[in-house]
Amino acid sequence: MILEMKSRLVEPDIHVVELIGSLRIGHSLSFIETDIRRLIKEGARKIVIDVSQLQYTDSGGIGVFIGVNGAMEQAGGLLRIAGANGMVAKSFTIVHIDRVILMDPTVEVACQNFGSA
Repeated sequence: MILEMKSRLVEPDIHVVELIGSLRIGHSLSFIETDIRRLIKEGARKIVIDVSQLQYTDSGGIGVFIGVNGAMEQAGGLLRIAGANGMVAKSFTIVHIDRVILMDPTVEVACQNFGSA
C-alpha cells in the first residue's frame, strides 16, 4: 500500500500528522520526514504522529521517527506517537521506541497528555 500523509491542527497549537499505509525506505519516506521537519521549522512545538492506520514500518521508518523526535527536542518542542497497533506496535516494542518517544493509545489521549507534560 502506498503511504499517504494528512496533517491537521487540533486545539490551538497541536499538529496531528496522520500516516496511512506502509512506511518503507524510499522516496515517500524522505517526503514524510521533510514535511514533519518543515512543520518544526515553521514553529510547531507539539506534534502527534498518528500511526493508527499505518500497517507497516521498516527500520527506515523507525529512523524517521527517532530523527524528527530529535529535531523536535532541539527546537524545544515535544513529539508523541499515537495509535500504534498490529505490526507497527510489534516493531516499536522490539526496538523499545517508547524509551525515546512518548507513546499514547489514541490521538485524543496524546492531545490531553500535552497538557500534563
